[in-house]
Formats: sequence, C-alpha cells, structure tokens
Amino acid sequence: MHDPLLMDINHTVFLRDESLVIVDRRCLPSMIVEVVCNDYEAVARAIEEMVVQGAGDIAVTAGYGLYLAAIYIESHSTSKVDEAKKLLLTARERLVATRPTGFHLNALLGRMLEKIDWEQSGWSDQLLASINRTISKQQLCSELTGKWGATILEDGDCILTHCFPGAGLLFMLSQARDQKKRIQVISTETRPYLQGARLTAWSVSELEIPVTLITDNMAAYCMSCGMVTKVFTAADRIAMDGTIANKVGTFQLAIAAAYHHIPFYILGYGGPDRRCQVGKEIIIEIRDSEEVLSINGIKTTGEKVKGFYPAFDLTPPELVDAIITDRGIIAPGEVNTYWSLPAY
Repeated sequence: MHDPLLMDINHTVFLRDESLVIVDRRCLPSMIVEVVCNDYEAVARAIEEMVVQGAGDIAVTAGYGLYLAAIYIESHSTSKVDEAKKLLLTARERLVATRPTGFHLNALLGRMLEKIDWEQSGWSDQLLASINRTISKQQLCSELTGKWGATILEDGDCILTHCFPGAGLLFMLSQARDQKKRIQVISTETRPYLQGARLTAWSVSELEIPVTLITDNMAAYCMSCGMVTKVFTAADRIAMDGTIANKVGTFQLAIAAAYHHIPFYILGYGGPDRRCQVGKEIIIEIRDSEEVLSINGIKTTGEKVKGFYPAFDLTPPELVDAIITDRGIIAPGEVNTYWSLPAY
C-alpha cells in the first residue's frame, strides 16, 4: 500500500533546475499538473491562487520563494549586504501578504532570515538548508501529531473532517489502521475550492479507509443521525487564549458538535502563536468574492448577484475539547503549557 501523495511535501513542492515546481492541488485527484515558478513573484501568485493548500505546505512554498529571490540577488546584483537584505525583505513582505491569517508562513520566513550569516557567501544555500530542515521537522511534527491523535481514536469511530487538516490527519488514520481500529471518515467537500473532496477524501481513500463525502451543509444532519462520533479539524493559527482560526465553516461545525455532545478536536501540530494573545487579533483573509460565484470556472448564479468569501473563521476555546500537538494533547485553556512539554 502506497502512502498518499500528500503525506510528503517533497512529492508536491520541489526544486527542478533552480525553478520551483508545485503540483497544482486544484487539479487533484483527476490530474497531476505542474506549475513552474521561476521567481518569488510567481510563487506568491501561486499561493494566492490556491495552487498550494495547507498551512504547513504554504509556508514551505513561500520559503522556496525567498530562496528564489536570493538566487536572483546572487546572480543579477551586487553582493552588498545592505542591498541584499533590502531585496529579501521586499520578497518576504510580498510572500507574507499572500495569506495573512495563518502564522506558519510569516514565522518560517522570519526564522530563515534571522539565521542567515550575512558575512558568509552563499545566502541562497543557507536559505535552502533552512527549508530542508523545516521540511524534515514538519514531517516529524505531522507524524507525532498523528500518533497522539490516534490515541484518541476508538474502534468503530466515524470522524468528521473539514477542509484538509494536513498530513497529521493521514498519519493519525494510518496509525489507527495499523492498530486494527476500524475507523470511518466523513469529509465535507469544503467550498469553494473543494479541499475536502480533492485532498482529504481522496487521500483517506488511498489509505483504504472508508470515507464518505458530504456537502458542507450536511454536517449537522449527519451528527443528529448519530453518524459522527468525533470531529477533527486543523488550525491555521492558535491564539494564546485558545481561539482557533481555521477554514471558514469550522466554527459552525464546533457549534453543531457541542449541541450534539460530540467531541471536537484540533490538530494543532506545532502549538500556538506566542505573538497572538487573543483571537480578535487574528486577521481574517477576505478573498475575491468571485470565487464563490462559480465552481470550476462555471458561473452558478446571475450576473447581478454579489459574493462574499471570508476564507477563515474563529472558534472559541470553550467549543474545543482538546488541541492535539506534536508534544501531546492540551486543553485549549492551557495552550501556554505547550513549551513545557518534552520536545522531540
């Protein structure tokens, strides 16, 4: 049995001849389409246009964008440190602006620039080394998050997912399968880009785990019929007060789960954002309204109809039963304890 494509970012975002190749997730699973980016601006557009999806993978993709900017600086410009810093900061600002809600992208680019030894040549090589370390760490983080998540799963569970909760979900299900736990999955399709259908449901099916796809407005009905035993989503940002920012629709799932007394869990991977004290500080990305007025390029309504697309929403901590991280399982009101837990 082959692991699903999305369990390893090296299969979907990688360098080829000093260009960045991104497997277009808007085309999965029916086609494998490669988008080739030759500079950081092309990478930024690819992120904005949803060619790559999932907070961790978006961050790594942006890291490669910074690397391409450094390649350009080294081959087309003077080697003066001040000029290089200015150009790389410009690239960072452009890349960070692509997805303002998630914190992984901003945090990674900040760390990459902080670790550069400007007195040493080969700035691009240093950035690439940072990316490779991040990918290895991210993979291990996903595996450990999945391992902790599997401890919550029980034989006979049917879990509901929303959007694409990342590789941690797939590792969690893989571990449960290997432990002979009979698990089923219900996946929301997740409009308007259908990450739940294209990415989650497909990947789960590749694990040979039974999965059922539903539209976003069917979740509460499925809960009311006893079809769901647990809910798992991810988080693009976790505030220090335990507030969860995730794909829009997460909040309403949490409300429905609470009403039906169904446990609601967050795959929180590397824990909260230290710099974000309360949820109200989180910027909600408002995307182009045209994105909700069509499906796969086909208009679904009249020309006079307006659209509205907040890409994320905020779920208060009192609706979350636990946050599952690479270091352990934490109550939402105790996310500040994450750093006191043993690190891998």
